[in-house]
Amino acid sequence: MLAQAPDASSLRAAQLLASGRSWPLTGAEDDSALWGECLGSTVTPYRTVVDLSGPAYRCSCPSRKFPCKHALALMLLWSDGTVGTNGGPPDWAASWLAARSAKASDPKEPKAPADPAAALRRAEQREARVASGLTEVDRWLCDQVRQGLAASQRYGYRHWDDIAARMIDAQAPGLAERLRALAAVPYSGPGWDGRLLEEYALLWLLAAAGREQAGLPPPLRDTVRSRVGFTIRQADVLASATPVRDHWHVLARRDLDQDRIRTRRAWLRGRHTGRTALVLSFAAVGQSLDDSLTVGTQIDADLAFYPAAVPLRALVATRYDTGPGGVPLGATVAEMLAGYAAGLAQDPWLDTWPAVLEATPARAPVACLSDAVGEALPLHPGAGDCWPLLALSGGHPLTVAGEWTPRGLWPLTAWDEGGMAVPL
Repeated sequence: MLAQAPDASSLRAAQLLASGRSWPLTGAEDDSALWGECLGSTVTPYRTVVDLSGPAYRCSCPSRKFPCKHALALMLLWSDGTVGTNGGPPDWAASWLAARSAKASDPKEPKAPADPAAALRRAEQREARVASGLTEVDRWLCDQVRQGLAASQRYGYRHWDDIAARMIDAQAPGLAERLRALAAVPYSGPGWDGRLLEEYALLWLLAAAGREQAGLPPPLRDTVRSRVGFTIRQADVLASATPVRDHWHVLARRDLDQDRIRTRRAWLRGRHTGRTALVLSFAAVGQSLDDSLTVGTQIDADLAFYPAAVPLRALVATRYDTGPGGVPLGATVAEMLAGYAAGLAQDPWLDTWPAVLEATPARAPVACLSDAVGEALPLHPGAGDCWPLLALSGGHPLTVAGEWTPRGLWPLTAWDEGGMAVPL
């Protein structure tokens, strides 16, 4: 229960609420669901429901954390044996639980196109638009290099937004996203010109590969199409991929806000296969992200991987059980970089790589992680000095999971002396 807390403050608040005095109503059903009413600052008690099979949570409180402190407190009460099975759930809990059960037992099959011929024409039209967009990006990149990089700091965001908008019109959203991200590079500090030229080179390589995709090996072709912006339906992935069953350790999780969409990246590693998986979930403003993958836990599940030159992204196809994950095995800096280099050889557009290290954090000469043989990795500038990591370490080695990027390591999880996962 403790491992599901989104942060330390939520855990402390939940422990304070985990008393019978705060809960005039609690109940459980067959160790599969919990519900309760918690007294708070309003006249009406907060109504909380937990589906333990997920786990999934719902609460009437205004908190944007998942699970909120009320759901955590209810689970703590249940784990202490103080929540009894006193009849069925009230209507407000039963309706939510029934809706979740119906959704899980009756998945909607994807509908076939009403007119296959029309669908084929639309697909051909999109291919033509994307090809035109790739040619336009090629010309635009040549213009940028011909004009030189010095003027890039004088451009406003509109300079990048215009070409990105044209890629949206060309139905190449992947290219549009990479182009829009270029606007921040000229203001990213010393060395910005080299980084901008690197991004230009990668964009040119992607445009060239997109135009010649028919001659690429199938896994690389899948990667190129994905980077350009072609998507694969989840139903198609589940139908075509061979499931990989393992006990998957949930290593780390990171939430990102992009325009009006929130994205959650969860990194998993198989205990037996050693494979790494990236599970993505998305939510619009006001909606909650999938919270079923809790850092520090281990799930027995089948994963279906998307086709790619470096197959990282996956879907949870079937989930069998959840348990404690323990402390994962950490690599050295050299081992992690060797894995990243092997990935880049197959997918040169990889900009994020999972890292699990056995290392000691330090602040001199820059914030970094140093392994037992003295090799070090700098922390990402956006991560700062990462004081929680330094405090947790106390100058001693510890296991750290995070994302390696060309600008440094972004630490996301560390394991303390007691083997408990601590999100950073």
